[in-house]
Amino acid sequence: MPIINLLLLIISILIAIAFLMLTERKILGYTQLRKGPNIVGPYGLLQPFADALKLFTKEPLKPSTSTITLYIISPALALTIALLL
Repeated sequence: MPIINLLLLIISILIAIAFLMLTERKILGYTQLRKGPNIVGPYGLLQPFADALKLFTKEPLKPSTSTITLYIISPALALTIALLL
């Protein structure tokens, strides 16, 4: 029973975030005098889901000439330096 409650909570949060992103895009589109995302689905309702699908299907890029340690540590180091300044 707690697993079902957790799944319902996660699914409802994901749907709410998707529609909040759509609303944000629409508002930003109207402030820039353009229509916003209305490419996928009716009135752009499926655009957040298409964006999420694109995000999850992108392959991760790792440089072949760099070491993995520097590749992982450098963003954390940049964030630390920025926070210290």
